[in-house]
Amino acid sequence: MDEAPTALGLTPAQTADVLAAAGRAPSPGNSQPWRFRVEPGAITLLADRGRRMPATDPDDRELRLACGAALYTLRLALHGHGVRPLVTVLPDRGRPDVIAVVRHGGHRPATPGERRLIEAVRRRRTDPHPFADTPVTAPEQYALRRAAQDEGAWLQVLDGAAERRSVRGLAAAARHEQLAGAPDDAWARRDVSGAGPAEGHQSEPLLAVLTAHLSGHAADVQAGQALQKVLLTATAEGLSASLLSQVVEVARTRERLRRLVHGTRAPHAVLRIGRGWPVVATPRRPVADLIASGPEPAAAG
Repeated sequence: MDEAPTALGLTPAQTADVLAAAGRAPSPGNSQPWRFRVEPGAITLLADRGRRMPATDPDDRELRLACGAALYTLRLALHGHGVRPLVTVLPDRGRPDVIAVVRHGGHRPATPGERRLIEAVRRRRTDPHPFADTPVTAPEQYALRRAAQDEGAWLQVLDGAAERRSVRGLAAAARHEQLAGAPDDAWARRDVSGAGPAEGHQSEPLLAVLTAHLSGHAADVQAGQALQKVLLTATAEGLSASLLSQVVEVARTRERLRRLVHGTRAPHAVLRIGRGWPVVATPRRPVADLIASGPEPAAAG
């Protein structure tokens, strides 16, 4: 593994391990739009604007969601090394690319539940393939909802057949709208990790909608943290998952989804959850490429 500078009392190898874990977070099109500024007293999570996907994410909602997922994984990995992370999200309104600053908040060993999720980081895969017919059990659904709640979000399982049909229709409508308005090369970087439409998949996977309790940019980061905890919990429970990203990428279908689930805030993610089969891991950036150098991000305006 690539070596990294020391941070938060960790050795270079431990710091590299933490960054590598964070770099395994999910992201649209496997874009991995994050970098880390590593200093002795802090690890700063930065949005990597060179990896934006403006055709499908013009407002950077999914970029912040992905960075939130990386932030949760970073926190989890630090717990694995006995460090209690002290996190400040979006610390400078004038520098929106500074997603979070993580400092040393004391020593605390990881709990058994955290250890279970740490072990799931390497095994988690986005699985867009058909799932088995075996349903997701009530205790498993409770564990997924609890994971979202722990990170300040709500995971609403869509139980009704009519709701699920509506979501599949919204996914198809959103994809059609994106394809109609996108340049020919807009989808070059989008792959199966972004999870395409439901057509061709198992007809009745578990569908769930994730919504953060906050609003604004902070909600995107919060939802990303919750999303990653839900996905890792699914992995730990022996489940597979993927995202119906198009539904929330298009403003019109995102609003229709909000009304469908009777939400007060715009939803951040739609998940397919079920029992799948082994999936090949997507390529990940080397640790050296994750470490930011040079000047601090400039203030906006």
